[in-house]
Amino acid sequence: MVAVASCFAQILALIDRADFARAVRQHAADRAAKGFSCWDHCVAMLFCQMGSAHSLREICGGLATALGKLVHLGVRRTPTRSTLAYANAHRPWQLYETLFYQVLSRCQAVAALKCRRFQFKHPLRTLDTTLIQLCATVFDWARFQRTKGAIKLHLQLDHQGCLPCWALVTDGDTNDVRVAQQLTFAPGTIVAMDRGYLDYALYHRWTVTAVGFVTRPRTNMLFDVLEQRPVPARGPVLGDEIIRLTGLQAGDRCPVPLRQVTIWDETQQRTLTFLTNLMHLAASTIAAIYKERWQIELLFKALKQHLKIKTFVGTSENAVQVQIWIALIAMVLLKFLQLKSTWPWSLSTLAALLRFNLLTYRDLWTWLNAPFERPVITSVSAQVTLFAQ
Repeated sequence: MVAVASCFAQILALIDRADFARAVRQHAADRAAKGFSCWDHCVAMLFCQMGSAHSLREICGGLATALGKLVHLGVRRTPTRSTLAYANAHRPWQLYETLFYQVLSRCQAVAALKCRRFQFKHPLRTLDTTLIQLCATVFDWARFQRTKGAIKLHLQLDHQGCLPCWALVTDGDTNDVRVAQQLTFAPGTIVAMDRGYLDYALYHRWTVTAVGFVTRPRTNMLFDVLEQRPVPARGPVLGDEIIRLTGLQAGDRCPVPLRQVTIWDETQQRTLTFLTNLMHLAASTIAAIYKERWQIELLFKALKQHLKIKTFVGTSENAVQVQIWIALIAMVLLKFLQLKSTWPWSLSTLAALLRFNLLTYRDLWTWLNAPFERPVITSVSAQVTLFAQ
């Protein structure tokens, strides 16, 4: 028999309890708590995400049927539905935002050891948002337009390991550009984004501070060509130009020269144009950087399909924030397991099979590296003990 705790307990061991306790004190999150600690709350909501529980009843019932496994999770008692609902509504969500960055720092250390997708050493980030639809009558605080309810999840993706490295939850009417204007990046960082972040003043500020960007220009953008750069005789690159914006306000907001790259997309049989301030990279690399932006769309898809951010177990704003930040923590933990494993896991397969083995007594790392091999059982008595548990 494998002398280990459940797989869920081994995943929770990746969270530093000392750092978690400091975050609890920082946000005074355990104030007036009566028997249901912040750690109990965190475990219950992580169980909701990784176990794919659909309601408070399933969370509490699933933990209640775990029998002696709760001891290994550090949980003192199984919560009732009313206790968990009250914690979701009143426990500060900022605690789980802090926990997210604590877990992220550990995962980034593992991702730094992995090979880079590009030969350049610039950090590559992608900015994007996803809209989470809500019922306007139930979530009346999240009213979007007249008859709809929605919130926005703004996300920044670190392509070294494809990790979500920054997040912000706002109402559905918040403009993407206003959020991007508040962000700062280290010099040398490259930011990939779509047309939704069009802001020529922002492009100028990033160029002056040595922050690179790759985006798509407007089809009616006015400009003068300053230089025609040579392009390969063969390949998808059709044009490589140094331009200056001449629009009514664009030229004043961004007076520095920019670069426009045009390529032929053989897959979709169309021409694509990219706008950037990166002058030292090849035109094909500029196109590859924008193509890599698709990884954040895959992350949004994984969040919505394999974790719980489309349906919520609480209706207050705090409960929604708690559930979203716990989902992001669960995503980083899944990424950590994926990076550490020698088995070629896809994120969807890992999330599905881990859900089936969440409360089984099995060595997590052995299972991750060889998921379809039978656990070693040393004797018949050990086998009987294993089935008895």
